[in-house]
Amino acid sequence: MPAEAVPDRILDVATRLFAALGYDGTSTRLIAESAGLNIATIAYHAGGKRDLYLAVMERAHQAERAFLETTLADLPPGAEGVRRLVDRYLDLCLDRPEIPALWMHRWLSDAADVAHLEGLYVKPLIELAAGAVREVAGPGADLDYAVMTVIWTTHEFCRGGVLGPDGRRTGPDDPREIARFRAHLHRLAAGMLNLPVPSPLTEETPHHGRTAGDRAPARRAAG
Repeated sequence: MPAEAVPDRILDVATRLFAALGYDGTSTRLIAESAGLNIATIAYHAGGKRDLYLAVMERAHQAERAFLETTLADLPPGAEGVRRLVDRYLDLCLDRPEIPALWMHRWLSDAADVAHLEGLYVKPLIELAAGAVREVAGPGADLDYAVMTVIWTTHEFCRGGVLGPDGRRTGPDDPREIARFRAHLHRLAAGMLNLPVPSPLTEETPHHGRTAGDRAPARRAAG
C-alpha cells in the first residue's frame, strides 16, 4: 500500500515504533494500541504489519530522495560541494532521526524477510551521490565506500552520539558535539575522496536546519 494511502495518524505511530523497536520487535497490536485504534481499523486502512512497514520505509525514502535531489540541484563545484552535501545529509538525519533509526535496525538483520528495500531505495541514492562527486574525487577514490562510510558514520552519531570522558554518550543534542562531528565528516569525506583536507577554520560550520533545541522533541518521539 502506498504511503500516501495510509492515514498520517497510523503512519506516524508505526514509524515511531519501527524506529524504536524495529520491525521484528513491533506488533500490529502494539501499533493499534499506541494509535488508540483496534487491529481491524489498522488492517482496513493499512493492511498487515508488512504492508505498514513498507509504507513507512517508502515515506522515509521519499524524504531522502527529495533531500538529495534538492541538494544536488544547487551544489557548488569542487570540495565545497562535497562539504555541502555532507552537511545537509547530517542536517537531514538530525532533523529526522527516525530515518537513521529505521535503516540501522535493518543493518542488524531486522525485517530479514523484507529483503528488497536496499536495492529499491538505497542503491539508487548511493549512485546519485557517487555520481555527484565523481568529477571532484581524486585518483583511486572508491566512491561507493566513500558514500556508504559517510552514511554509516552519520547514522551512528545521530543515534548514539559519541562517548565522553566520563563514559557517557553525548552528541546529537549538543551543538558543540554537532560542530565537532561536522568538522570530522568534512575531513573524513575529503580523505576518502583524495581532496584537500579542510582547515580547522571550517569546524564551526553552522547547522543549516533547526537548532538542537528544536530537534530534541523529534528525537524523543522517534525513540
